[in-house]
Amino acid sequence: MKKLLWSWSSLFGLILLNIPVSGMMMEFDEMEWFTFFNGTKMFYTENNVYSEAKFPMVGLTLIQSAAAKGAVCLDGSLPGYHLHRGFGSGANNWLVQLEVCGWCDTIRNCVYRKTTRRGSSSYMEKEIPFIGILSDNAAENLDFYNWNRVKVWYCDGGSFSGDSENKAAQLQFRGKQIWLADMEELMSKGMHQAKQALLSGC
Repeated sequence: MKKLLWSWSSLFGLILLNIPVSGMMMEFDEMEWFTFFNGTKMFYTENNVYSEAKFPMVGLTLIQSAAAKGAVCLDGSLPGYHLHRGFGSGANNWLVQLEVCGWCDTIRNCVYRKTTRRGSSSYMEKEIPFIGILSDNAAENLDFYNWNRVKVWYCDGGSFSGDSENKAAQLQFRGKQIWLADMEELMSKGMHQAKQALLSGC
């Protein structure tokens, strides 16, 4: 890679960057879905209502090779991500956004989290809209609209760290292995040839 915009820290190996685009930084947790009267699927945020027709709906990819490496979510299911390919001058640039939302700090909380998308890919959205920093609309996302844009789901309960298990509670704490599997997967998809790469998080 000619340029890497990754930042490193001694604790986690990286510093997550939260970059506003055109004055807006969107987190999927802030979205709520509803169906409009004509059947069009809509979602809304605190300040805006959007139609899915205006934004690319990007499908979920599960990392099929992850289980053999011990890279699994809290419940043992496969980790996943969404990838929207870049084009034109951005075809060899990559933006990777990690979802992070606190740790489950007790066994009880972690067992509960297995029944949500933050602990199991069984509950992850099969498609999500790419908006804000993930948008392919140059008017909304001038800097990154034509880059390869990736949303990586968080399902290990420990911010992509740890490599252990609790057999009694049937919990897998494999964040480190998930991180390595994610990077290996994206490298195989072309990120190893990136001219620029930006790691962000929310």
